[in-house]
Amino acid sequence: MLTRGGEPLAGDVGGVRWLYVFTGEAGLARFASARGLVAPVEYLTVYGARLLDVAMPALGVPAGVALDVAGPAPFLLPPVVGVVPDAVAVDRG
Repeated sequence: MLTRGGEPLAGDVGGVRWLYVFTGEAGLARFASARGLVAPVEYLTVYGARLLDVAMPALGVPAGVALDVAGPAPFLLPPVVGVVPDAVAVDRG
C-alpha cells in the first residue's frame, strides 16, 4: 500500500475513497512515476485480510480498493457489502 507520511495514499471520487494498492513493487513504481512522486516512495506491505478487516474500517468513510491501477490488469474492489467491510460499504443497511 502506497503511503504519504505514513497515511495510505488514496483518491476520493464521488464520495468514495479509493485506496491505491499494488501486488508488487514494479506496479507501484509505475504508478508513483506517473504521479510525479520522487523516489524513495514510502509503502507498507500488508496482508489483504488485514487491509480489509482493519485498515478500511478505520477510514470511517465509504471506501474501495484500486488494485494495480498502473498495471496491465487493474482491478477495483467496489465499496459494496460482501466485497469490503460493511462499515465502508455504500449499500450497508
